Amino acid sequence: MEVVAVIDFETTGLSPAQGDRATEIAAVLLENGKIVDRYQSLMNAGVRIPSFIEGLTGISNAMIRQAPSAADVMREVTDFVGDIPLVAHNASFDCKFWDAELQRINRTRRQEFACSLLLSRRLLPHAPSHKLGALVEFANLPVAGRAHRALADAEMAASLLSHLAEELRRKFGIGQVTHELLRKIQGVPKAKVEQALAKHQQSQ
Repeated sequence: MEVVAVIDFETTGLSPAQGDRATEIAAVLLENGKIVDRYQSLMNAGVRIPSFIEGLTGISNAMIRQAPSAADVMREVTDFVGDIPLVAHNASFDCKFWDAELQRINRTRRQEFACSLLLSRRLLPHAPSHKLGALVEFANLPVAGRAHRALADAEMAASLLSHLAEELRRKFGIGQVTHELLRKIQGVPKAKVEQALAKHQQSQ
């Protein structure tokens, strides 16, 4: 697989449209199944973190007050990622915050997201849950750190992505797993995944 950037946000809530903001971001660069570089930072967006979110993430309002501005962090992380294809677990969530925070610094996303949640539903249908922590346990992958912290979650999502790529090679004989192929698979109905992959193989 070409180099991909696996990202994860921690936030004050579920929706930037409702005024929620990012409190932490991490991006890990994954190349040939190995993490080759990392970026992580808390980010101060000037908004208060609700107490239940503090309890969930361990990120406190005191920590955020000492953090660099959200604008500075987003400039740094977008420079770090560049044009590398993006991946996230439950990418619809991270994509919303990525786009909203970029808009605040007058930048726009240049690449698409692949979603390890959608992919795992199609490639690991027998997993008891498709939440990141449950999938890490199901696939016997290493636990990178505390859940709901951006770097640990990004690293575990990267491990999961490598596992899914290996499933594609082992079960379906896919030689070259690309970001483009991952995006195609995540859009295919679960019942038609095998058919779509067989068609992909015939076209190679």
